[in-house]
Amino acid sequence: MSHILYLALGSNLGDREAHLRAAREALPSAVQLLAASPVYETEPWDYADQQDFLNQVVQARTDLAPRDLLRYLKDLELRLGRTPTFRNGPRVIDLDLLFYDDLVLSEPGLSLPHPGIPDRAFVLVPLADLAPDLRHPVRGQTVRQMLARVDRSGVHPYHSLLPWGTRTFVMGVLNVTPDSFSGDGLLRERAGDWRGALLEQASSFVTAGADILDVGGESTRPGSTPLSAKDELARVIPAIEAISMAHLGVLISVDTYKASVAAAALQAGASWINDVWGLRADPDMAPLAARSAAPLVVMHNRSKPANAEIQARLGGRYVGMQYADLIADVRRELMESVDLARAAGVSDDRIILDPGIGFGKTVEQNLELIRRLNEVRALGFPILLGPSRKGFIGYTLALPPEERLEGTAAAVALGIEHGADVIRAHDVQAMVRVARMTDALLGRPRPQPAPEQSEHR
Repeated sequence: MSHILYLALGSNLGDREAHLRAAREALPSAVQLLAASPVYETEPWDYADQQDFLNQVVQARTDLAPRDLLRYLKDLELRLGRTPTFRNGPRVIDLDLLFYDDLVLSEPGLSLPHPGIPDRAFVLVPLADLAPDLRHPVRGQTVRQMLARVDRSGVHPYHSLLPWGTRTFVMGVLNVTPDSFSGDGLLRERAGDWRGALLEQASSFVTAGADILDVGGESTRPGSTPLSAKDELARVIPAIEAISMAHLGVLISVDTYKASVAAAALQAGASWINDVWGLRADPDMAPLAARSAAPLVVMHNRSKPANAEIQARLGGRYVGMQYADLIADVRRELMESVDLARAAGVSDDRIILDPGIGFGKTVEQNLELIRRLNEVRALGFPILLGPSRKGFIGYTLALPPEERLEGTAAAVALGIEHGADVIRAHDVQAMVRVARMTDALLGRPRPQPAPEQSEHR
Protein backbone atom coordinates (compact mmCIF):
# COMPACT_ATOMS: atom_id res chain seq x y z
CA MET A 1 0.00 0.00 0.00
CA SER A 2 1.34 3.44 -0.94
CA HIS A 3 1.51 6.34 1.49
CA ILE A 4 1.86 10.09 0.85
CA LEU A 5 4.54 11.81 2.85
CA TYR A 6 6.22 15.18 3.16
CA LEU A 7 9.95 15.51 3.83
CA ALA A 8 11.96 18.56 4.88
CA LEU A 9 15.44 18.86 3.36
CA GLY A 10 18.13 21.15 4.75
CA SER A 11 21.83 21.85 4.27
CA ASN A 12 24.29 24.50 5.46
CA LEU A 13 27.73 23.03 4.72
CA GLY A 14 29.66 23.02 1.45
CA ASP A 15 27.72 23.24 -1.80
CA ARG A 16 24.30 23.44 -0.17
CA GLU A 17 22.30 23.42 -3.40
CA ALA A 18 24.20 20.38 -4.67
CA HIS A 19 23.50 18.55 -1.41
CA LEU A 20 19.76 19.18 -1.73
CA ARG A 21 19.86 18.06 -5.34
CA ALA A 22 21.77 14.89 -4.43
CA ALA A 23 19.20 14.08 -1.74
CA ARG A 24 16.27 14.54 -4.13
CA GLU A 25 17.93 12.36 -6.73
CA ALA A 26 18.84 9.62 -4.22
CA LEU A 27 15.30 9.30 -2.86
CA PRO A 28 13.64 7.36 -5.71
CA SER A 29 15.28 4.04 -4.78
CA ALA A 30 12.65 3.75 -2.02
CA VAL A 31 10.59 6.91 -2.35
CA GLN A 32 8.82 8.28 -5.44
CA LEU A 33 9.23 12.05 -5.61
CA LEU A 34 5.98 13.79 -6.59
CA ALA A 35 6.68 17.50 -6.15
CA ALA A 36 9.28 19.85 -4.71
CA SER A 37 8.91 23.33 -3.27
CA PRO A 38 11.15 26.24 -4.21
CA VAL A 39 14.42 26.40 -2.27
CA TYR A 40 14.67 28.96 0.52
CA GLU A 41 17.66 30.40 2.33
CA THR A 42 16.99 30.65 6.05
CA GLU A 43 18.71 31.94 9.12
CA PRO A 44 19.98 29.22 11.50
CA TRP A 45 17.53 27.75 13.99
CA ASP A 46 18.46 27.77 17.70
CA TYR A 47 22.28 27.89 17.29
CA ALA A 48 23.03 31.13 15.42
CA ASP A 49 26.82 30.91 14.95
CA GLN A 50 26.73 28.96 11.70
CA GLN A 51 26.07 29.48 7.97
CA ASP A 52 22.54 30.04 6.70
CA PHE A 53 20.61 26.96 5.61
CA LEU A 54 19.01 26.05 2.33
CA ASN A 55 15.63 24.45 3.00
CA GLN A 56 13.09 22.69 0.82
CA VAL A 57 10.08 20.43 1.26
CA VAL A 58 9.19 17.56 -1.07
CA GLN A 59 6.04 15.51 -1.45
CA ALA A 60 6.56 11.83 -2.13
CA ARG A 61 4.99 8.38 -2.16
CA THR A 62 6.38 5.24 -0.52
CA ASP A 63 5.46 1.66 0.36
CA LEU A 64 7.78 1.67 3.38
CA ALA A 65 6.38 1.60 6.89
CA PRO A 66 7.22 4.68 9.03
CA ARG A 67 10.02 3.05 11.02
CA ASP A 68 11.57 1.53 7.88
CA LEU A 69 11.31 4.89 6.14
CA LEU A 70 13.07 6.62 9.02
CA ARG A 71 15.91 4.08 8.87
CA TYR A 72 16.16 4.63 5.12
CA LEU A 73 16.36 8.42 5.54
CA LYS A 74 19.01 8.22 8.27
CA ASP A 75 21.08 5.84 6.16
CA LEU A 76 20.72 8.19 3.20
CA GLU A 77 21.98 11.11 5.31
CA LEU A 78 25.12 9.12 6.13
CA ARG A 79 25.65 8.11 2.50
CA LEU A 80 25.37 11.76 1.46
CA GLY A 81 28.10 12.76 3.91
CA ARG A 82 26.39 13.78 7.14
CA THR A 83 28.51 13.38 10.27
CA PRO A 84 27.24 13.72 13.84
CA THR A 85 27.37 17.20 15.41
CA PHE A 86 25.49 18.85 18.27
CA ARG A 87 21.73 19.43 18.27
CA ASN A 88 20.64 21.98 15.64
CA GLY A 89 24.27 22.36 14.55
CA PRO A 90 25.66 22.54 10.99
CA ARG A 91 25.10 19.60 8.70
CA VAL A 92 25.73 18.54 5.10
CA ILE A 93 22.18 17.25 4.79
CA ASP A 94 19.17 16.91 7.04
CA LEU A 95 16.13 14.82 6.09
CA ASP A 96 13.11 15.11 8.37
CA LEU A 97 9.85 13.19 7.98
CA LEU A 98 7.07 15.76 8.47
CA PHE A 99 3.84 13.96 7.60
CA TYR A 100 3.04 10.34 6.74
CA ASP A 101 -0.54 10.33 5.46
CA ASP A 102 -2.49 11.64 8.45
CA LEU A 103 -0.82 9.22 10.84
CA VAL A 104 -0.37 10.27 14.47
CA LEU A 105 2.46 8.37 16.14
CA SER A 106 4.62 8.81 19.22
CA GLU A 107 7.41 6.31 19.66
CA PRO A 108 11.02 6.58 20.86
CA GLY A 109 12.89 8.38 18.08
CA LEU A 110 9.84 8.86 15.83
CA SER A 111 6.94 11.25 16.26
CA LEU A 112 4.37 11.98 13.55
CA PRO A 113 3.56 14.60 12.51
CA HIS A 114 6.99 16.05 13.23
CA PRO A 115 6.64 18.00 16.51
CA GLY A 116 8.61 21.00 15.21
CA ILE A 117 6.28 21.81 12.31
CA PRO A 118 4.05 24.45 13.97
CA ASP A 119 6.96 26.61 15.16
CA ARG A 120 9.38 26.49 12.24
CA ALA A 121 8.94 29.02 9.46
CA PHE A 122 11.70 27.37 7.43
CA VAL A 123 9.47 24.27 7.24
CA LEU A 124 6.08 25.97 6.93
CA VAL A 125 7.06 28.39 4.14
CA PRO A 126 8.14 25.71 1.61
CA LEU A 127 5.43 23.34 2.85
CA ALA A 128 2.82 26.01 2.10
CA ASP A 129 4.09 26.15 -1.49
CA LEU A 130 3.12 22.50 -1.89
CA ALA A 131 0.14 21.96 0.41
CA PRO A 132 -1.26 25.14 1.98
CA ASP A 133 -4.52 23.41 2.90
CA LEU A 134 -2.94 20.26 4.37
CA ARG A 135 -4.44 19.90 7.85
CA HIS A 136 -2.41 18.93 10.90
CA PRO A 137 -4.18 15.83 12.28
CA VAL A 138 -3.56 16.82 15.91
CA ARG A 139 -3.84 20.60 15.91
CA GLY A 140 -6.63 20.74 13.37
CA GLN A 141 -4.97 23.70 11.62
CA THR A 142 -3.94 23.95 7.99
CA VAL A 143 -0.39 24.70 6.94
CA ARG A 144 -1.56 28.14 5.84
CA GLN A 145 -3.04 28.81 9.28
CA MET A 146 0.08 27.66 11.10
CA LEU A 147 2.27 29.79 8.85
CA ALA A 148 0.19 32.88 9.67
CA ARG A 149 1.19 32.48 13.33
CA VAL A 150 4.99 32.42 12.91
CA ASP A 151 7.61 35.00 11.97
CA ARG A 152 8.76 34.22 8.43
CA SER A 153 11.10 37.22 8.08
CA GLY A 154 14.23 35.05 8.17
CA VAL A 155 13.12 32.86 5.24
CA HIS A 156 14.03 34.14 1.75
CA PRO A 157 13.87 32.67 -1.78
CA TYR A 158 17.25 31.27 -2.77
CA HIS A 159 19.45 33.01 -5.32
CA SER A 160 18.56 30.77 -8.26
CA LEU A 161 15.63 33.16 -8.35
CA LEU A 162 17.23 36.42 -9.39
CA PRO A 163 16.23 39.66 -7.62
CA TRP A 164 13.98 40.86 -10.43
CA GLY A 165 13.73 44.57 -10.99
CA THR A 166 17.05 45.47 -9.37
CA ARG A 167 18.97 45.47 -12.67
CA THR A 168 19.14 43.73 -16.03
CA PHE A 169 20.75 40.29 -15.90
CA VAL A 170 22.82 38.76 -18.70
CA MET A 171 22.75 35.15 -19.87
CA GLY A 172 25.80 34.05 -21.83
CA VAL A 173 25.23 31.58 -24.68
CA LEU A 174 27.39 28.44 -24.78
CA ASN A 175 26.57 26.44 -27.92
CA VAL A 176 28.00 22.92 -27.75
CA THR A 177 27.16 22.41 -31.41
CA PRO A 178 28.91 22.27 -34.78
CA ASP A 179 26.18 24.26 -36.55
CA SER A 180 25.01 27.26 -34.52
CA PHE A 181 23.50 30.04 -36.66
CA SER A 182 25.74 32.57 -34.91
CA GLY A 183 28.94 30.82 -35.92
CA ASP A 184 30.11 30.27 -32.33
CA GLY A 185 29.44 26.53 -32.00
CA LEU A 186 32.19 25.10 -29.81
CA LEU A 187 32.20 21.77 -31.69
CA ARG A 188 33.02 23.69 -34.87
CA GLU A 189 35.77 25.91 -33.51
CA ARG A 190 37.90 23.44 -31.55
CA ALA A 191 36.43 19.99 -31.97
CA GLY A 192 39.52 18.27 -30.58
CA ASP A 193 39.57 20.33 -27.38
CA TRP A 194 36.01 21.61 -27.08
CA ARG A 195 35.97 21.20 -23.30
CA GLY A 196 38.96 23.50 -22.99
CA ALA A 197 37.29 26.00 -25.31
CA LEU A 198 34.07 25.71 -23.30
CA LEU A 199 35.72 26.48 -19.96
CA GLU A 200 37.73 29.30 -21.49
CA GLN A 201 34.58 30.88 -22.91
CA ALA A 202 32.57 30.26 -19.74
CA SER A 203 35.25 31.84 -17.58
CA SER A 204 35.53 34.86 -19.85
CA PHE A 205 31.74 35.32 -19.78
CA VAL A 206 31.69 35.25 -15.98
CA THR A 207 34.60 37.69 -15.79
CA ALA A 208 32.69 39.99 -18.17
CA GLY A 209 29.65 39.94 -15.88
CA ALA A 210 27.39 37.09 -17.01
CA ASP A 211 24.87 36.02 -14.36
CA ILE A 212 23.77 32.82 -16.11
CA LEU A 213 25.41 30.47 -18.61
CA ASP A 214 22.96 28.85 -21.05
CA VAL A 215 24.28 25.53 -22.37
CA GLY A 216 22.66 24.11 -25.50
CA GLY A 217 23.50 21.10 -27.65
CA GLU A 218 20.93 21.41 -30.45
CA SER A 219 20.83 24.19 -32.99
CA THR A 220 17.42 25.83 -33.33
CA ARG A 221 18.25 28.06 -36.30
CA PRO A 222 15.69 28.20 -39.15
CA GLY A 223 15.96 25.03 -41.20
CA SER A 224 17.98 23.09 -38.60
CA THR A 225 17.69 19.31 -38.20
CA PRO A 226 16.35 17.98 -34.85
CA LEU A 227 18.87 16.13 -32.67
CA SER A 228 18.19 12.91 -30.81
CA ALA A 229 18.11 12.99 -27.01
CA LYS A 230 21.06 10.59 -26.95
CA ASP A 231 23.23 12.90 -29.06
CA GLU A 232 22.10 15.99 -27.16
CA LEU A 233 22.95 14.36 -23.84
CA ALA A 234 26.41 13.46 -25.12
CA ARG A 235 27.02 17.15 -25.81
CA VAL A 236 25.45 19.05 -22.94
CA ILE A 237 26.06 16.81 -19.91
CA PRO A 238 29.87 16.81 -20.10
CA ALA A 239 29.71 20.57 -20.70
CA ILE A 240 27.51 21.25 -17.66
CA GLU A 241 29.56 18.93 -15.47
CA ALA A 242 32.76 20.73 -16.50
CA ILE A 243 31.32 24.17 -15.77
CA SER A 244 29.84 23.02 -12.45
CA MET A 245 33.14 21.48 -11.32
CA ALA A 246 34.98 24.69 -12.24
CA HIS A 247 33.03 26.53 -9.48
CA LEU A 248 32.68 29.75 -11.46
CA GLY A 249 30.01 31.13 -9.13
CA VAL A 250 27.38 31.42 -11.87
CA LEU A 251 23.95 29.93 -12.51
CA ILE A 252 23.80 27.28 -15.24
CA SER A 253 20.82 26.93 -17.57
CA VAL A 254 20.15 24.06 -19.94
CA ASP A 255 18.69 25.03 -23.33
CA THR A 256 16.52 22.04 -24.25
CA TYR A 257 12.91 21.07 -24.91
CA LYS A 258 13.46 17.39 -23.95
CA ALA A 259 12.65 16.38 -20.37
CA SER A 260 15.20 13.57 -20.32
CA VAL A 261 17.96 16.02 -21.24
CA ALA A 262 16.76 18.59 -18.72
CA ALA A 263 16.62 15.98 -15.93
CA ALA A 264 20.18 14.84 -16.59
CA ALA A 265 21.35 18.45 -16.85
CA LEU A 266 19.85 19.33 -13.45
CA GLN A 267 21.63 16.34 -11.97
CA ALA A 268 24.89 17.46 -13.60
CA GLY A 269 24.70 20.94 -12.07
CA ALA A 270 22.23 23.07 -14.03
CA SER A 271 19.81 25.26 -12.06
CA TRP A 272 17.48 26.59 -14.81
CA ILE A 273 15.51 25.00 -17.65
CA ASN A 274 15.20 27.02 -20.87
CA ASP A 275 12.52 25.41 -23.05
CA VAL A 276 12.29 26.94 -26.52
CA TRP A 277 8.98 25.17 -27.15
CA GLY A 278 7.27 26.46 -24.02
CA LEU A 279 6.43 22.98 -22.58
CA ARG A 280 4.61 21.98 -25.78
CA ALA A 281 7.18 19.55 -27.19
CA ASP A 282 7.49 17.11 -24.28
CA PRO A 283 4.65 16.44 -21.82
CA ASP A 284 7.17 15.35 -19.18
CA MET A 285 8.91 18.73 -19.06
CA ALA A 286 6.37 20.58 -16.90
CA PRO A 287 6.21 17.85 -14.22
CA LEU A 288 10.01 17.77 -14.16
CA ALA A 289 10.14 21.52 -13.64
CA ALA A 290 7.64 21.21 -10.80
CA ARG A 291 9.51 18.38 -9.07
CA SER A 292 12.88 20.08 -9.38
CA ALA A 293 11.64 23.60 -8.49
CA ALA A 294 14.05 24.88 -11.16
CA PRO A 295 13.40 28.33 -12.63
CA LEU A 296 11.73 27.71 -15.99
CA VAL A 297 11.95 29.80 -19.15
CA VAL A 298 9.00 29.20 -21.48
CA MET A 299 9.39 30.62 -24.96
CA HIS A 300 6.86 31.53 -27.63
CA ASN A 301 7.57 29.55 -30.77
CA ARG A 302 5.71 29.10 -34.05
CA SER A 303 8.70 27.90 -36.05
CA LYS A 304 7.78 25.90 -39.16
CA PRO A 305 10.40 24.53 -41.58
CA ALA A 306 8.14 25.39 -44.54
CA ASN A 307 8.41 29.08 -43.67
CA ALA A 308 12.20 29.11 -43.30
CA GLU A 309 14.22 30.93 -45.95
CA ILE A 310 18.01 30.56 -46.03
CA GLN A 311 20.50 32.86 -47.75
CA ALA A 312 24.19 31.98 -47.83
CA ARG A 313 25.48 35.30 -46.42
CA LEU A 314 22.65 36.34 -44.12
CA GLY A 315 21.50 32.93 -42.88
CA GLY A 316 17.94 32.01 -42.02
CA ARG A 317 14.74 33.95 -41.47
CA TYR A 318 11.03 33.16 -41.40
CA VAL A 319 8.69 34.45 -44.10
CA GLY A 320 4.93 34.36 -44.54
CA MET A 321 4.16 33.87 -40.83
CA GLN A 322 0.53 34.75 -40.18
CA TYR A 323 -0.77 36.17 -36.90
CA ALA A 324 -4.30 37.47 -36.34
CA ASP A 325 -2.83 40.00 -33.89
CA LEU A 326 0.89 39.58 -33.21
CA ILE A 327 1.07 40.80 -29.62
CA ALA A 328 -2.29 39.38 -28.56
CA ASP A 329 -1.38 36.01 -30.08
CA VAL A 330 2.06 35.95 -28.42
CA ARG A 331 0.55 36.92 -25.06
CA ARG A 332 -2.18 34.28 -25.32
CA GLU A 333 0.18 31.50 -26.35
CA LEU A 334 2.70 32.36 -23.65
CA MET A 335 -0.10 32.19 -21.07
CA GLU A 336 -1.05 28.78 -22.45
CA SER A 337 2.51 27.68 -21.60
CA VAL A 338 2.12 29.27 -18.16
CA ASP A 339 -1.09 27.29 -17.70
CA LEU A 340 0.75 24.06 -18.55
CA ALA A 341 3.39 24.92 -15.97
CA ARG A 342 0.84 25.83 -13.30
CA ALA A 343 -1.18 22.67 -13.91
CA ALA A 344 1.94 20.60 -13.26
CA GLY A 345 2.66 22.42 -10.01
CA VAL A 346 5.24 25.01 -11.09
CA SER A 347 4.90 28.11 -8.91
CA ASP A 348 4.58 31.53 -10.57
CA ASP A 349 7.83 32.74 -9.01
CA ARG A 350 9.71 30.09 -11.03
CA ILE A 351 8.35 31.14 -14.44
CA ILE A 352 10.19 33.43 -16.90
CA LEU A 353 8.70 34.34 -20.28
CA ASP A 354 10.63 34.59 -23.55
CA PRO A 355 8.70 36.20 -26.45
CA GLY A 356 10.71 34.12 -28.92
CA ILE A 357 12.55 36.66 -31.05
CA GLY A 358 13.54 34.90 -34.27
CA PHE A 359 11.31 31.87 -33.72
CA GLY A 360 8.47 31.72 -36.23
CA LYS A 361 8.31 35.47 -36.85
CA THR A 362 9.19 37.59 -39.85
CA VAL A 363 11.73 40.41 -39.74
CA GLU A 364 8.96 42.97 -39.34
CA GLN A 365 7.20 40.94 -36.64
CA ASN A 366 10.42 40.66 -34.60
CA LEU A 367 10.92 44.43 -34.79
CA GLU A 368 7.34 45.05 -33.68
CA LEU A 369 7.63 42.57 -30.83
CA ILE A 370 10.63 44.40 -29.37
CA ARG A 371 8.92 47.77 -29.82
CA ARG A 372 5.88 46.47 -27.92
CA LEU A 373 7.66 44.22 -25.43
CA ASN A 374 6.10 46.16 -22.56
CA GLU A 375 2.76 44.59 -23.51
CA VAL A 376 4.22 41.15 -22.94
CA ARG A 377 5.86 42.35 -19.72
CA ALA A 378 2.41 43.40 -18.52
CA LEU A 379 1.59 39.69 -18.07
CA GLY A 380 3.51 40.04 -14.81
CA PHE A 381 6.36 37.58 -15.31
CA PRO A 382 10.07 38.32 -15.75
CA ILE A 383 11.07 38.58 -19.41
CA LEU A 384 14.06 36.97 -21.09
CA LEU A 385 14.93 38.57 -24.44
CA GLY A 386 17.23 36.93 -26.99
CA PRO A 387 17.87 39.18 -29.99
CA SER A 388 21.61 38.43 -30.13
CA ARG A 389 22.93 38.12 -33.71
CA LYS A 390 19.47 37.06 -34.92
CA GLY A 391 18.38 37.09 -38.54
CA PHE A 392 16.04 40.08 -38.18
CA ILE A 393 19.15 42.18 -37.45
CA GLY A 394 21.04 40.70 -40.36
CA TYR A 395 18.25 41.24 -42.86
CA THR A 396 17.62 44.78 -41.58
CA LEU A 397 21.28 45.79 -41.87
CA ALA A 398 22.33 43.33 -44.62
CA LEU A 399 25.04 41.92 -42.35
CA PRO A 400 26.19 38.35 -41.56
CA PRO A 401 26.00 37.02 -37.96
CA GLU A 402 29.54 38.00 -37.00
CA GLU A 403 28.85 41.67 -37.86
CA ARG A 404 25.65 42.18 -35.88
CA LEU A 405 27.07 43.57 -32.64
CA GLU A 406 25.73 47.10 -33.07
CA GLY A 407 22.32 45.87 -34.19
CA THR A 408 22.18 43.56 -31.18
CA ALA A 409 23.12 46.44 -28.88
CA ALA A 410 20.27 48.58 -30.22
CA ALA A 411 17.77 45.75 -29.78
CA VAL A 412 19.05 45.05 -26.26
CA ALA A 413 18.82 48.68 -25.16
CA LEU A 414 15.29 49.10 -26.50
CA GLY A 415 14.29 45.73 -25.08
CA ILE A 416 15.49 46.73 -21.61
CA GLU A 417 13.60 50.01 -21.84
CA HIS A 418 10.44 48.09 -22.71
CA GLY A 419 10.69 45.53 -19.91
CA ALA A 420 13.37 42.86 -20.48
CA ASP A 421 14.81 41.47 -17.25
CA VAL A 422 17.36 39.06 -18.75
CA ILE A 423 19.31 39.48 -21.98
CA ARG A 424 20.58 36.36 -23.71
CA ALA A 425 23.82 37.23 -25.50
CA HIS A 426 26.73 35.80 -27.48
CA ASP A 427 28.85 38.94 -27.08
CA VAL A 428 28.66 39.03 -23.29
CA GLN A 429 31.16 41.76 -22.46
CA ALA A 430 29.59 44.24 -24.87
CA MET A 431 26.02 43.43 -23.83
CA VAL A 432 26.84 43.66 -20.12
CA ARG A 433 28.08 47.18 -20.80
CA VAL A 434 24.97 48.02 -22.84
CA ALA A 435 22.73 46.65 -20.07
CA ARG A 436 24.50 48.56 -17.30
CA MET A 437 24.41 51.81 -19.24
CA THR A 438 20.76 51.36 -20.15
CA ASP A 439 19.91 50.59 -16.53
CA ALA A 440 21.70 53.77 -15.47
CA LEU A 441 19.80 55.84 -18.02
CA LEU A 442 16.49 54.33 -16.93
CA GLY A 443 17.22 54.71 -13.23
CA ARG A 444 16.74 51.11 -12.14
CA PRO A 445 15.29 49.48 -10.03
CA ARG A 446 11.74 49.33 -11.34
CA PRO A 447 8.51 47.92 -9.87
CA GLN A 448 7.34 44.45 -10.88
CA PRO A 449 3.70 43.83 -11.92
CA ALA A 450 1.82 40.87 -10.42
CA PRO A 451 1.48 37.73 -12.58
CA GLU A 452 -1.71 37.61 -14.60
CA GLN A 453 -4.25 35.12 -13.26
CA SER A 454 -7.48 35.76 -15.12
CA GLU A 455 -8.42 35.36 -18.75
CA HIS A 456 -5.83 37.18 -20.88
CA ARG A 457 -6.45 39.19 -23.99
